[in-house]
Parts: sequence; structure tokens; C-alpha cells
Amino acid sequence: MVNRLANATSPYLLQHAQNPVDWWEWGPEAFAEAKRRNVPVLLSVGYAACHWCHVMAHESFEDDATAALMNDFYVNIKVDREERPDVDAVYMAATQAMTGHGGWPMTVVLDHDGRPFFAGTYFPDQPRHGQPAFRQVLTSLFDAWVKRPDDIEAAAGQIAAHLSTEAALATRQITDEDLDTAVRILASEFDPMAGGFGGAPKFPPSMVVEFLRRYVGRPGPRVDEALLRQARHMLARTLQAMAGSGMYDQLGGGFARYAVDLGWVVPHFEKMLYDNAQLLAVYARTDSDTGRRIAAETADFLLRELLTAEGGFASALDADSLNASGESEEGAFYAWTPAELVEALGHSRGEWAAELFGVTAEGTFEHGTSTLQLRHFPSDTHEQARLAEVRARLLDARAQRTRPHRDDKVVAAWNGLAISGLCAAGTLLDRQEYVDAAAAAAELLLDVHMVDGRLLRVSRDGAVGRHAGVLEDYACVAMGYLDLLQATGDARWLAEAKLLLDDALARFRAEDGGFHDTAADAEALVSRPRELGDNASPCGQSMMVHALATYAALTGEGSYRTAAEETLAVLAPLSTRSPRFAGWSLAAAEALRDGPVEVAVVGRPGAERDALALAARRIPGAVVVVGAPGAPGATLIPLLEQRAEVDGRPAAYVCREMVCERPVTEPADLSR
Repeated sequence: MVNRLANATSPYLLQHAQNPVDWWEWGPEAFAEAKRRNVPVLLSVGYAACHWCHVMAHESFEDDATAALMNDFYVNIKVDREERPDVDAVYMAATQAMTGHGGWPMTVVLDHDGRPFFAGTYFPDQPRHGQPAFRQVLTSLFDAWVKRPDDIEAAAGQIAAHLSTEAALATRQITDEDLDTAVRILASEFDPMAGGFGGAPKFPPSMVVEFLRRYVGRPGPRVDEALLRQARHMLARTLQAMAGSGMYDQLGGGFARYAVDLGWVVPHFEKMLYDNAQLLAVYARTDSDTGRRIAAETADFLLRELLTAEGGFASALDADSLNASGESEEGAFYAWTPAELVEALGHSRGEWAAELFGVTAEGTFEHGTSTLQLRHFPSDTHEQARLAEVRARLLDARAQRTRPHRDDKVVAAWNGLAISGLCAAGTLLDRQEYVDAAAAAAELLLDVHMVDGRLLRVSRDGAVGRHAGVLEDYACVAMGYLDLLQATGDARWLAEAKLLLDDALARFRAEDGGFHDTAADAEALVSRPRELGDNASPCGQSMMVHALATYAALTGEGSYRTAAEETLAVLAPLSTRSPRFAGWSLAAAEALRDGPVEVAVVGRPGAERDALALAARRIPGAVVVVGAPGAPGATLIPLLEQRAEVDGRPAAYVCREMVCERPVTEPADLSR
């Protein structure tokens, strides 16, 4: 027996297609049915790699008695937050307003107009930890719906009014003093022992790390040398700690979603495309052996485990998989015991691996198992070869385990991030296969996700879904195209980015100069979502600043620069109040203070031009294009126009703060 979700494209919704719950997808039909029956709407939001979503599904949605209550008392809607971030954003704001916290699974009860009057997250099947059982919640809410309609109306009206009230946002430019203040606040929240920021659970601070990289690498003198040293320490310690942590897959590459502890020992094991795309770029831009190694391993992970047959990248790998007993268990695919290491490697190598990876008899995770942490990367070449052999053998042994489920929908925004990350790794590590993979993903977005001139958010198996792209899709894909232009010199991607940016400026712009998350002609919800802070990935507005500023630097078209500055002014107050949630805005501000730096490298292909291009790409926040003099298509990239070699040698032309300097032919001169 299957329900309506059997026809969905979302892997998350398909996971619930055989529930006894009479699920509906989000849409006017579900609300019309609720009105016809005069019952409330129960909205359940989650995503495919969410561990507690699976727990609640098993306990409640697969239970016949619970499903009977849901079907009798409610019209039930299931939403994939990754497919409908607009719906998720509206009701997450309601959940946070009503409960003081949020997360997934998210459970919200609505009236026939979509107004919430109750919200929560996970509810157990039996009362525990001070929480009522889900069936108790279902029964009491329906009782209130029937017996106290005036109370329901008042609560729904109050929350709807709160959501629809858009306070006037203060706007101002981010100054150098603001950037210094942000670093001081970050320093106060920095974990000096294990790196990273804040307490447990500890998330990878991808965007904050990129801001710090640009902050310590900006040209020109700095007054507060102590602050600069502090920023450099936070940057290096965090990158090194995450690279050796249990959050990083020491065998197969790639990062888990977050660590549940302060020391990065135990991760929440789901692997998300957006995390790995961003961390790939961060480590690639770090000019160190560790940075290059982690970037290459993470890029290889993307190509090996998330690449789809159509050339895009799947959304996630699940946290759970089947253990040796055939039961679903979080981390079963990744955790080890000392005995398992010995079985796979032999006694001597097994003990050596246990010591190197921190696998103990007591275990660092659950049931006596341990996550793998690389306590130190061997400096001796013989030991490095030994480590490579051990990793290969353990990968072979792990391949015999049941693999975690893959959520194989292709999300436009996250593929835009992947394109940018792969371009960074490909150009900085001299790995053409990464750039080729980025180009293939861009072709998929162009061929499948663009329909009648509009960007759609998701596809699966090469078939595009029906949901419109939101601001983060337009911004991340446009930025991906611009990074692909810089990696390949193919001017087509500049034109495609312009189409997306112009559409966003026409349909998403807010009166204060920033942007809304949904287009003016999108489906009307209880409120029009508008994210100001970064979360696990950049918010649409902060990414739009980067894309607009980059396009302006490449073309010299000042209106895009103005739009970038106006949007950044909307985001400015958060940047000094909560810099951990404004890393991408701060990174944009750091780049914009220098123009950003624009570099055109012109010359015949070869080692000399490659050396100049590499030096240019290592300049934090720089916009870089590379081309041959007089090459076809160069005239379509304004930053390359009228550029020629100098004395028969490849040359780099540098412009900063709207002023161009004399061309240089030596990488050392360019770096200076």
C-alpha cells in the first residue's frame, strides 16, 4: 500500500510513500481538503539525511494507531525542507518564535489559511524527557480545534501578524573598524583547545574561516598586529583541528555535518553536499600541505560518492546505515573497534592504525566503537606510504558494509557551491578533472534546471521538479558560473550569470536595497521569507553580494557594484552583532574594501603563465581571468580587453580600488 507521496520526486518524500499516514504534498489541494473536512493541517518538515526525522517516522508515521489519529483528525502534509526552503523558512520562524528553538523534524499545526497555531520539533511515541507523546499532542490539539475555536483563531492571528511584520532594517556600510570588531567577537567565542567557535554541537565554520583568511591576507599595513596574529591563529588552529577530527572521514574524505562534542570527536554522520563544497574551497585556498591534501580528498569524495549519472551532485549521504545485525544505526558505516582494525590489517598494522586513529578498547563513540581521528599526519615518507596502504585496505574492508542511503536529488544552489569549490581545487591544485566536473554540473543546471528562462530548484534522474528557485539558487548558481568563467576563460558563463543576476534584481529585490528569498511572483505564503544571516550555507543575500561584486569586477558595470554595496549595507548590523552568522557577508566586505582586487593574466599557455595565474589566484578574494592575447572570446570578457604580453612574456594586470597598476611578469612581484 502506498500513499500520494509515491508520485513525489523528493527522495525524502518517497521514504514516506508507504506510511499508513495519508500524506499530501504541499499545495492548495491539501488546504482545500482540510477546509472541506473542517480539520486542521499537520505540517511535518524534514530531510532525507536527518537522523531524528527517521526516528520519528519509525516511531509514529509507521505506526498504524498513530496514523489513524493523524488521518482522522488532520490533513497531513509532508515537506522536504531542501526542496521547499521557502516553506521551511516561514514555519521555522514560527517554530522559533513559539518555542524559542528550532530544528528538524519540525511539526507545525496550521489553520485553513496556512497560519500556524502550534509548533514543535521531535515528539516521542511515549512521554519521555518531559515531552508529551505525539498521540497526546494530536489529540489535545484537535480537541482545542473543536471546542475552543476562538483560542485557535487568536493564536493563529497573533503568530501570523508577528511573521508578516517586517521591521525596517537599519543599513550602513561595513567599515574596517567593523571588520576588526568582528574578529574580536570571534576571538571571544573561539575554542583555544580544539579550534572552532561556540560550544557543542560544533559546526564547521566554513564562511567565517574564509573571512579570516581574507582578513589576514589583505594588502597594506594593519594597526593592530596583535589582532592580526589572533586571527591567523584562529584560522590555522580551526583548519588543522577539523582536518584531523572525527568529523572528517579519514578514509574516504569528506566532512560530516557537525560534531556533537567540543573536541570534534563524534560527528553527526550525515554528509551534506553544501558543507563539503564550501570546505573543499576553503582548504584548496589554504597554501599548505594539509590544505592541499584535504581539498584533494574532499574533491575526490564528491566525484566518487555524490556525482550523479547526469553530471550533477547529490544532496547528501545519510547518517544511518545497517549494522552487522541488520539494524539501522547511526555511524555504523564509519566506526571501528580495535579488533576490526586487526581483522582488516593484521595484528601489527592494526595496532599501529588504532594508535594513529585514536581507536580505543573503551571506544570514543557508541557500543565500544570509535570514530577515526588522525592524531598526526606522518612526516616521514615511509610512514606516509604505510598510512596510504592502511587507508586503502580499510576502505576495501568498509566497502563490505552496507552503505548509507544517498539522497540523490540535485539542488541548484548546492551544485552552484560545488562548482565554485571544484573550480578552486582544480585551479589551485592543477587538477583539470575537478574543473571538468564543475563544467559538467554547470551544463546540467543550464540544460535541465533552466525552464522558460527561470531557474528551478531541484532535479532527480535528469528530470526537473516543479519548485521555483529561491534567492540562494540564483545567487549560488550565478557565483558558480562566474567561478567557472575564471577557471576556464569560457565567456559563455559570464553571459549566463548575467541572466540570473538580472532576473534576481528584477524579481527578488527589496525596497531597502537588499533581496527577498522568494520572487515577487512566487507562491504567496503566510509571510515572505528573508534570511539575513548565514547558516550551514550562505544565505541568498550574502551570496548575492559576492556574485554581484564579482560580475562588476569582471565587466566594469557599476550598477552591479552598487547593488552589491546596497545589499551588504542591509546585512551590516548582523556582521558586528553575530559575526559567526555573517561570515560570508564579512568575507564580501573584506574583498570589496579592495575593489575587489582584479587580475587579468595574459599570455600564451605554458609554465610562465601558469605561475602567474597561480600567484593571482592565491590573492584572497581576488577576481582572476586568464587568457591568451587575441584569443577568440577574450573580447567578451571586459577584464581581458586591451591586454597584451609584456616584452613577449605573459603578464598580470592588477587593478585595485578602481585603480590599475603597471603590469608585472614575475609571480613574486604579483604577490607583493
